[in-house]
Amino acid sequence: MLKLDHLVHFTIPVKDLDRSEKFYTEILGLKRIRRNHHMVFVESPDKTYFVLTYSEKPIDPNFDDKHEIHTAFRVSAEEYDRAKEFLASKNIRIFKEEDRRSGTFHGRSAYFHDPDRNVIEIIDLYRPAQAEGEA
Repeated sequence: MLKLDHLVHFTIPVKDLDRSEKFYTEILGLKRIRRNHHMVFVESPDKTYFVLTYSEKPIDPNFDDKHEIHTAFRVSAEEYDRAKEFLASKNIRIFKEEDRRSGTFHGRSAYFHDPDRNVIEIIDLYRPAQAEGEA
């Protein structure tokens, strides 16, 4: 098998780079690193990078308000509550909330769509994933 060091970046497909850049920087508070004619490179506070990439194909990762395919960002307990209010003030609908106390991650989650209906999750993570074999 490969011996990977860490994740460098991942890609989120978008239809309108200007609209998506504005959403990810002004709504999610992420930092634009670089942009070219078909990509916007974005950085999260923990130095994880991702790329908003123009997609010629239709973007339809989930049917209706399903959320199986999504990108999750961790927030503090205080920020979780404030973020929900902020999203509401921007007319961004949270279509699902959970308070998970079992499974891989434990915490309060809220799911909403970006402008292209990609699903974003914010999670007040109070118990991170456990190593394989732990209970």
